[in-house]
Amino acid sequence: MAESRLVGSYPVIGIRPTIDGRRGALDVRGSLEEQTMNMAKSAKKLFEENLRYSNGEPVKVVIADSTIGRVGESAACADKFRKEGVDITLTVTPCWCYGSETMDMDPQTIKAVWGFNGTERPGAVYLASVLATHAQKGLPAFGIYGHDVQEADDTSIPDDVQEKLLRFGRAAVAAASMRGKSYLQIGSVTMGIGGSIIDSDFIESYLGMRVESVDEVEIIRRMTEGIYDEVEYEKALKWAKESCHIGFDKNPENLQKSEEEKEKQFEFVVKMAVIIKDLMNGNKNFPEQFSEEAIGHNAIAAGFQGQRQWTDFYPNGDFAEAMLNTSFDWNGAREPYILATENDVLNGLGMLFMKLLTNRAQIFADVRTYWSPEAVKKATGYDIEGVAKENGGFIHLINSGAACLDASGAAKDADGNGVMKQWWEMTEEDQKAVMDATTWNMADLGYFRGGGYSSRFETKVQMPVTMIRLNLVKGLGPMLQIAEGWTVALPEEVSDKLWKRTDYTWPCTWFAPRCDGKEGPFKSAYDVMNNWGANHGAISYGHIGADLITMTSMLRIPVAMHNVPEEKIFRPSAWNAFGMDKEGADYRACATYGPLYK
Repeated sequence: MAESRLVGSYPVIGIRPTIDGRRGALDVRGSLEEQTMNMAKSAKKLFEENLRYSNGEPVKVVIADSTIGRVGESAACADKFRKEGVDITLTVTPCWCYGSETMDMDPQTIKAVWGFNGTERPGAVYLASVLATHAQKGLPAFGIYGHDVQEADDTSIPDDVQEKLLRFGRAAVAAASMRGKSYLQIGSVTMGIGGSIIDSDFIESYLGMRVESVDEVEIIRRMTEGIYDEVEYEKALKWAKESCHIGFDKNPENLQKSEEEKEKQFEFVVKMAVIIKDLMNGNKNFPEQFSEEAIGHNAIAAGFQGQRQWTDFYPNGDFAEAMLNTSFDWNGAREPYILATENDVLNGLGMLFMKLLTNRAQIFADVRTYWSPEAVKKATGYDIEGVAKENGGFIHLINSGAACLDASGAAKDADGNGVMKQWWEMTEEDQKAVMDATTWNMADLGYFRGGGYSSRFETKVQMPVTMIRLNLVKGLGPMLQIAEGWTVALPEEVSDKLWKRTDYTWPCTWFAPRCDGKEGPFKSAYDVMNNWGANHGAISYGHIGADLITMTSMLRIPVAMHNVPEEKIFRPSAWNAFGMDKEGADYRACATYGPLYK
């Protein structure tokens, strides 16, 4: 659908149809060949029709050349899969097979096994046997088994099996897509924020990525020496001047910059965006004299330090961060970038996880303020309603910079509801609506002495969203927090009164996490805020907590806090051996198996 910006192929799913190898007079194997291969074909069709890579193309799925009944056929399958670049395997069977002979033994693949629920042949027995063997050999695999018995000639995939297959496929493609790619930090630690203290070992060992670093002065060098795509820049600047609405300047009149200075700063921030794109992924249009810079850093995600050294002297990075994270720019709809403000690498990686799972633009925000029903009433006279009332208040998500403009909810679905769409669905009408919902206000000179422009919009519609935070804890390692909930649409006068108590020129989203009133981190919105692990959160459209739990189990990152219904939790079957408390078992299993790329 779109050319990949990155060096390296996308992960391929390989399907392994395993079969009872017995021949003899009754030819057990022969009687099962068609049914077994049909399972593989049905799974292939399901994946291809429902899963896409981040560039919008359907996932590539390959099937072993034959059913797999004995170890020689396992070896032939493994050889084919190596040549095809398979990172993910799904073993399917309707019958008994020889477990250790037919299983996927590659320690680097992400594995699942689907055993057909039928009475004619013991597919469930093989499933249980081979999963036990996977656990015994330290090769975790996901087990998939339908709730209801099917007829032997039924080639349909039951809904509950489809859900697990797609959850496994989505999560595995997302996890494997990071392998061999880079996180690019432009600058370093921002204002002492722990999340911007980069941990190369974590990124290498758990995600299979590498860390690239450049100093922020590289942006100035490229501006000064003309190392950027002049045609791209002129196109971007023309589009920005036509599409970006300039908002009010909040600064005291005696400190406000002249119109000429503001014009130069606007040109500067647009050029920053063009250059940061080139830093991340290179630019094949560069002349030969800039052939080194044309290569880029193969960055699937990046972060920009900004504060304070840069922003005390140069215009801030808010335009670059906001526009790159958005699902379109001067070239129209395109795959969103991930560019974390304040170089909060942990929040940037959280945004990356969710972008790869959803193919949607992501929000970066401060988890700024909890507003109780009583506090809102006192400040505005308004009695909160709907999801805000049901969940004991709401949280203000706000930060200059890296919130994608899609978060305004100005794009509409077929029923006229505000949504955040997958990037290839963003029409020109959607793009215009999003830009019209956004103003670009002169930066707060108290925060940003060098000036610049900050995006300003409000999420004025209720949408399902998921907020996460990836944290590193000494002695424990990485862990993830997940809070599903909704954006809250407040009356304009109420929102304005609350918004003006903080920075009125930054993107504003009100968030009500789904709470249950029980003791613990999800008793109320206050408790979510009080248990949150850092000052930032990454926010995605949709309730995708279950997919995140599946994905992080693949990466051996435990989940410390979530509000996902228990029946949606899907982890490798070996996790069941680590105790009956699912979250404790998750911690113990992740600690036992260790990083995926150790």
